[in-house]
Order: sequence, then structure tokens, then C-alpha cells
Amino acid sequence: MRARWARALVHSGVVAILATTGAVSCSAPPPPTPALGPELAEKVTVDGVYAHLLELQRIADANDGNRADGSPGYQASVDYVAQRLRDSGFEVQTPEFERLSGSRGGDPALTVAGRNYDVVQASLLLTTPRGGLRALSFRPRRPAGCAAADYAGVSVKDAISVVDDSGCSIVDKQNIALAQGAVGLLVVSKATPSNPVGAAPGLFTPGYYRKLTIPAGVIDPVADAALRRTDAPVTLVLDNEPVLTKSRNVVAQTKSGDTQNVVTVGAHLDSARSGPGINNNGSGVAAVLETALQLGAQSRGANAVRFAFWGAGEIATTGASDYVRSLSADQLDEIALYLNVDMIASPNPGYFTDDGDQSAQAGPGPATASKGSAGIERMLAGHLNLAGVRPADLPLGRDTDYAPFQAAGVPIGGLTAGSSQRKTEVQARLWGGRAGVAFDPNYQTAGDTIDNVDRQALGIMAATVAFAVGSYADSIEGVNGVPPRTERNRMP
Repeated sequence: MRARWARALVHSGVVAILATTGAVSCSAPPPPTPALGPELAEKVTVDGVYAHLLELQRIADANDGNRADGSPGYQASVDYVAQRLRDSGFEVQTPEFERLSGSRGGDPALTVAGRNYDVVQASLLLTTPRGGLRALSFRPRRPAGCAAADYAGVSVKDAISVVDDSGCSIVDKQNIALAQGAVGLLVVSKATPSNPVGAAPGLFTPGYYRKLTIPAGVIDPVADAALRRTDAPVTLVLDNEPVLTKSRNVVAQTKSGDTQNVVTVGAHLDSARSGPGINNNGSGVAAVLETALQLGAQSRGANAVRFAFWGAGEIATTGASDYVRSLSADQLDEIALYLNVDMIASPNPGYFTDDGDQSAQAGPGPATASKGSAGIERMLAGHLNLAGVRPADLPLGRDTDYAPFQAAGVPIGGLTAGSSQRKTEVQARLWGGRAGVAFDPNYQTAGDTIDNVDRQALGIMAATVAFAVGSYADSIEGVNGVPPRTERNRMP
């Protein structure tokens, strides 16, 4: 305490002497730099965001009414977003990826005792050898086949393992069977990869087929009964050839800011093939794009910001998944957080934040939020409250573009105004609109046009996106912060 007083007295004396001699003139200190979050939120106006929606509508009108992945309308959407970013000074990347778009040419079958049975090819990228895979079939003692202990006392070496559809994903079932020496896998289920209704939860996870390395098929109980009646080799033919389609993401990052703490924000750029996709997800694209343009390539924020526009978001989040798979562990550790923006101008809107603190989960959920996700939810919810709308949690899932980031351990958050779910009476009292009607009655239809968006919701949600991006560009610390670089250990 004495030392501080002494320094203060010395400083006062020096100032007094200099003032007396006229050696210096005193001036007021510069005003503090305003916080970037509120400043960016004010710059991202509904008119600016709406202008991008108008352009996306024009693109759809000129391309058979849609902007679906793999179509000329999608390519035009990529060109529009990339050019606007380049015009604003960003260096833009459009990394290409392949996605599965179908199969052709085959006639999958399981032959048991000379009789053919239907089998659905689950290993969509992998076929059996010419003439099929001929082998004995065995099953674990515990039918799920989700752990090595399930095979205790049973050898499936060089055989086809037959399991049921319970307990874990088809990928986990394959990995356990493969470790036991199996050369093929059959899953007994009434459901199929193309029609998963009725399957045990989690059997077909997004992109599962990319992780299958031995021939795998799905059979029904009738075929299973035939297998149980034979101890002779059977023949499995899986000969559907995959059809792969090339697509692109659009990625741009500020030229300034700490690249060890990258704030990433994204939205899927493609529409459904059934319509122009102006709310789904032109609204998210427009908000992210306008935030990038207003922030600029040379941001004064302390942290770098990465803007991403995903391809094939309507097709199992393929673009985002491919992008995350392309990153090393170090590159994933550089990502401080991921914000997802999806359908923020629904005509009967709600105001949802992705449930980062998982308070809306009734028991164990299908996905677990990474540390820091709760802070992102508070950041978004806080701004929505300031805007005069009370937010609600939306439980996390596995079929959204944040899912691959979440699986890698990146803190995630996001906003949506709702899709095909029906607004409840309570929600209508909270937000207005019509109870018993979908948040977006035009979801994935030709009616998802510029004439069917809610400008008020668009403005509030877009400003909230900008507020969060600017705030985290300033700092990832504080009560709504995320783990620092030294505490990250992401899984590629």
C-alpha cells in the first residue's frame, strides 16, 4: 500500500513540475474501444440480410425453382456467396468433396440352401467379390454383438456374423465382428438404411456407410430363420455400385485475429430439391454472409473468425462432416467454438437456441454437448432476451451441421426459428403466431419462397448471430466463454 502511495505522489509531483514549466500539455485519454458484439449486431440489419435472400430467390427462379446440392442452382449459390466475400477482401476457399447420391446396377441377395432371400446393402461404398461372399454364418451368444464379450466362446473367424439391430450402431457391430475375424456382417431388422423407421435408435448413424470396411447387409426375420436352419455355407451378394456426386463448401476466414482461437460460424447453403429454400436455409446463409461482410476481412477482434457455407446440408450434413474429417487434431484444437445458423425466418416463428447446457434433455440424450456449449447458449439467449423475445431450448440431435463438430469435441451452439414442428399453445402465448400450425408450413416445399419469411424474426435472429460472433471475436473468456487452447483435446 505504501509503495502505491509513494508512486502516486512521485507521479503527481512530476506532473505538477512539468505543468509549471510548460514542458507538456495534458490531453484527455482516448475513449475505450467499443465492444465488437453490440457494434456488429447494429450493423447487421434486416434490410442487408433480406437483400441476400432476394438474390437467392433469383438464383432459384433461374434454375428450375431450387438450389439443391449438385444442381446449377447450387453452383450459382456458391458463386454468389464466394464473390461477395472476395469483393469484401476475404480469401475464399471452395473445397470439393464427394457424397453418395445413389447406387446402380446390382441385385443384392442372400442365398441359403439354394433359395434367395432379400438383403439390403448397408455397405453402400463396398461390394462383395464377383460371385458373392461364400462363408459359414455364426452369431454371438449375445445377439447385439456390441462388445467382444458378446462373442465369448463363439468363433466367427472367416465367417459372416449375424447380429440383431439392438444396443449400438451398425458400425460398432461391424468393428466388434471384424476384431473377431469376421469377413461379413448381417443385421436382422425390420428396418433398412433407406427406411429406418422401426430400427433400434442409433443403428444407422449419419455417414455410417463411410466406416464400413467389410460387406454388411440387413435382412428380415424370414431370412434369419433360414440361416438358423442351416449349418452349410451361404452366399452373400452385395453388388450395388455407389454413385458419387461432387459438391463444394465455401470457407473464408478473417486475415486478422488469433488463429489459435478461431470462432467458426456456418450454415448449409443448399436447398431441398422441392423448392428454393429461402427460409431453409437461405435465411441462415444470409445472416452469416452479412455478418462476414460487416465484420470485414480485417477485423479488429482479438480472434480470427471463419465463415462456412456447407454443401449437402439437406443430405445427411455431408459437407460439414467432410470438412471436419479433413482437419487434423491440431486444426480442430484451433477452433474455439462452432455456431450453427439454420432457418431463422420461419413464418410462424419460434426463438430457439441449441440446448448447450442440456437442460431440455429428458434423460440421456442422443448427443452430448462439449464443455463451453452452455456458455454459447447463454450468450445467444441473453441477446434474444435483450431483443424482447424469450428464447427456448431445442434439444441437440445428430442430423444438423453442428453434429460433426460436436462429435469432435468442439463447443457448439446455434439458432433456429423452427421447421415442421407444430407450435404449441404455450409457445403461441410466448411468441405470438398460430398454435397447432408448423413453425414453417412450407418446410421443404415449393412454398419456401421470399414471400413466406418473417422479417421480424429474421432481423432479431441475424442480429443475435452477429452479436455472438463479434463478442467471441473480442474474447472467448468470461462467464459465457469456452475452454482456452491449452485445454482442448479434440478427436479427428
